[in-house]
Amino acid sequence: MRRSIWVAAAVGAVLLVPVPASAKAEVRNESFETYCAPTDPGLEELSGLTSIDNVLYAVGDSGTDRRLTVLGENCEVERWLDVPVDSYDVEDLASYGGQLWLSDTGDNQRRRDTVALTRMDPSTGEGELYRLTYPDGPHDAETLVIEPDGTPVIVTKEPSGVSGIYVPAGRASVTDLSSPGPTALEKVGELPFERTDTVGGPPFITGSILATGGAVSVDGTVAAVRTYTDVYLFPVVAGDVVAALRGDPTVIALPAQPQGEAVAFAHDGGLLVASEAAEGILPPIEKLTAATLLVEPPPAAVPTETSSGGRWSLGAMAAAGALLLVSIFYTFGMARRRS
Repeated sequence: MRRSIWVAAAVGAVLLVPVPASAKAEVRNESFETYCAPTDPGLEELSGLTSIDNVLYAVGDSGTDRRLTVLGENCEVERWLDVPVDSYDVEDLASYGGQLWLSDTGDNQRRRDTVALTRMDPSTGEGELYRLTYPDGPHDAETLVIEPDGTPVIVTKEPSGVSGIYVPAGRASVTDLSSPGPTALEKVGELPFERTDTVGGPPFITGSILATGGAVSVDGTVAAVRTYTDVYLFPVVAGDVVAALRGDPTVIALPAQPQGEAVAFAHDGGLLVASEAAEGILPPIEKLTAATLLVEPPPAAVPTETSSGGRWSLGAMAAAGALLLVSIFYTFGMARRRS
């Protein structure tokens, strides 16, 4: 009898192991259209893209990141702005409060003691540097998103496909960072990517699990993180991008790009994606119209936390409880028959 009860308890315990809160995301196919076709050779390493008041700004990565361009309606270069500090490897571009923020966070060899953000005035080109330090050693990162309250969120690029999510300690806004710093970062979560069958990206690289760029919609309700092949769209509640990145995304297959690293939201809710030339012809910037409407708001939170902080599947709990009760009743029944 005692052995049967222990077996029943063990079976119940196995079924009560916490399970992932979300199922594997399905990749959707949506229609992109050509937004414009850049031709300037200075954009061959295009890595970051953002928009301020319907004006599109673009920057290349290491080797071409000493200046930033203002693009016209047909992707023609209207003017170049010199970056106000000597960058190491700019990989993404964001905007907040009418200012441009360059993400100097590239570190392919993972050997930098500090990474940095650079603030840049789009009118004058003036700005300053804000150094940052990771709490757990160097990381390569190509994704910067800025929350509506100004908190910068850095998503790392990891070969494992599990990106780290980092913010300044205390969730400080970009307006509160000290220059030149450094300001300590803290890890606040992880963002896992799964392999997809979407075509694109550099050869011999599993491009569907590497984060290469990010953006937040103008109204602050949707966050985007792209890989070389797909874009993950997250509903944002109350401006909390960090919480959004822990939730369930809508995954959209991107047009095949040789080395797609740039993503930005247009003011009309459309999504813009761009790529480096990768020693070929510079691809056009593509647009997904009304991208923000493709994202469903998250369901109301249901309290499923245990006292230990783990999340449990209600179905698993019910099944385990039922099995445990049946096993115990069966055991007692057998014991009575034997007596």
